[in-house]
Amino acid sequence: MTDGARPATRSGRTPREVATHCPYCALQCGMTLREDEAGVSVLPRQFPTNRGGLCQKGWTSAELLDHPDRLTTPLVRDPASGELRPATWDAALDRIATGVRAIQDSSGRDAVAVFGGGGLTNEKAYALGKFARVALRTRNIDYNGRFCMSSAAAAGMRAFGIDRGLPFPLSDLGRADTLLLVGANPAETMPPLVRWLTEQRQRGGKLIVVDPRVTATARQADLHLQPLPGTDLAVANALLHIALTEGWVDQAYVAERTTGFDAVRRSVAAWWPARAEQLSGVPVADLEATARALGTGGRVIILTARGAEQHAKGVDTVTAYVNLALALGLPGRPGSGYGCLTGQGNGQGGREHGQKADQLPGYRRIDDPAAREHVAGVWGVPADELPGPGVPAYQLLDSLGTADGPRALLVFGSNPVVSAPRAARIEGRLRDLDLLVVADLLLSETAALADVVLPTAQWAEEDGTMTNLEGRVLRRRALRPPPPDVRTDLAILADLAARLGDAETAAARFPTDPATVFGELRRASAGGIADYAGITWERIDAADGVHWPCPDADGPDTPRLFADRFATPDGRARFHPVDHRPAAEEVCATYPLHFTTGRVLAQYQSGTQTRRVAALRRAAAEAFVELHPDLAARLGIDDGDPVRVTSRRGELRAPARLSPGIRPDTVFAPFHWPGAGRANSVTNDAVDPISGMPEFKICAVRVEKA
Repeated sequence: MTDGARPATRSGRTPREVATHCPYCALQCGMTLREDEAGVSVLPRQFPTNRGGLCQKGWTSAELLDHPDRLTTPLVRDPASGELRPATWDAALDRIATGVRAIQDSSGRDAVAVFGGGGLTNEKAYALGKFARVALRTRNIDYNGRFCMSSAAAAGMRAFGIDRGLPFPLSDLGRADTLLLVGANPAETMPPLVRWLTEQRQRGGKLIVVDPRVTATARQADLHLQPLPGTDLAVANALLHIALTEGWVDQAYVAERTTGFDAVRRSVAAWWPARAEQLSGVPVADLEATARALGTGGRVIILTARGAEQHAKGVDTVTAYVNLALALGLPGRPGSGYGCLTGQGNGQGGREHGQKADQLPGYRRIDDPAAREHVAGVWGVPADELPGPGVPAYQLLDSLGTADGPRALLVFGSNPVVSAPRAARIEGRLRDLDLLVVADLLLSETAALADVVLPTAQWAEEDGTMTNLEGRVLRRRALRPPPPDVRTDLAILADLAARLGDAETAAARFPTDPATVFGELRRASAGGIADYAGITWERIDAADGVHWPCPDADGPDTPRLFADRFATPDGRARFHPVDHRPAAEEVCATYPLHFTTGRVLAQYQSGTQTRRVAALRRAAAEAFVELHPDLAARLGIDDGDPVRVTSRRGELRAPARLSPGIRPDTVFAPFHWPGAGRANSVTNDAVDPISGMPEFKICAVRVEKA
């Protein structure tokens, strides 16, 4: 489908169609947008990831473009009344620049921080990282993708030398003889992916799901393992123990393509199946059946997602499944491998080009002198002027407004008041700031606390690129310009940079044209792990996207990684011995139940967008607490009763939803709602020591009728 104009309608308005991608998850499903006298509608489009299908969120995505809640003018908080009031752009930007300068003059450059989002385009993510390091010269930048992909990213880097969600095309899932999903519920989080699971089973493949709940995905599985939350690592070690015992390890692959296996062999010797059963609750027979399917299948894929990764031992848990995949000889074998289901729309590209505290564009380390020289040369600044690494997202948020922490925060595309762990504490930290600036398209719960709110363009109003879970770089195309008094994030960053420094220099360093920014991104990423140097918008347009790494415009891209070597100095993958350890917070007499969180089909992330779409609100109108009927009976709770879930950090209140599909020792709540139903009021802020990932998926609670 092209973006050419069609004949004028009876109203005189010229219809327009543009081929683009859904604004939500990392599948980045292809869609066509059409605007005519009736408004903007979503049409199906054939694309490799979704083949014409969309979920309910995708079909209704255009409703937000003209939503009455849309921000269409800057807002500045009136010091006298304390209310947000409409303001001109000059007034809003001057307020920000004046505040930033005053804070940095009195408290240093690191007193101003930046917090980004995994939904920003590659161009905006790149520009935001550059703005923090060049215009603000602060080390304090991170983004909400730290809460999503960081554990899998760290595990992938230390095992393979590269972090890409899927190192093979999504279509491989449909051809797998055995597919193991660990902590993943794509039937609700990315429904168009389920067609690949259906195809896999129709071809005679076996689907195995590891999840403490009988989810919509688990109901489709041939085998469902239902472990206690926080015990996935023990399950993985037991599966490798069985594979070793039964002789299913690919010894030739291990010898030729890996290092470090002997240490892992010794470590998993202690994880006999009965021990894992006692800890996790997964029967020995199910562990053995899973290991057999993995060890004797022809094409075998192991996938992890947030259920396994959002733990204070998330990196080690993912590493355990990577160890299993390597021992079976899966990575790099056609139709087989290990992968991670990326969550946010640009969760992959968003972490590659500078939003993370320790990274520069191209997935370069900010503390690598050669990387600093290269990127500084592209940016036209001395390398020694670039700040060093900052701190991970939760540590950054928890330091806001404290004696040694930032006094100002600029937020782009994130809503930490709802999405951060121990959210009430983080909300308090935001209130303690001298200056909070939020750029968003709607008044999120975080924006409602801001001193300045800047209205930004939506996905259908600006061009750019996104990188999906396969490492496929895609083109997002504008259907129409933003409303008259709304600016793009690139324009906002350029305007702020001009006010904070020399205007002429800032104009050259911070272009507002996304194609120009992408050209610079290509140069900055050249030679890095995530090398986009050979990717052009024209090349993307001529195909269904281009997979990185792609260093040469005339050379091939890389839809499949690891065919010949891994991205390590010697080309070999690294095994790492890892052992189970308890959750950061265990149950006790006062807090006797395990609490876990997740998503529901009709809502997305913090719900800022989806809670405003009528059809999605009807499908999932409010928060709930899922309990097993036996637990509910012991507590005197009936279906629909208001209940209170309390942890050491806070509480949530929502109606009870009884389900035999959850463990009797576990309760679940979705995390899309603010206020009394805010699940992250309860969650634990303990973090993984390597990735900085908070322990969203398990904490100790008590439940009572409200």
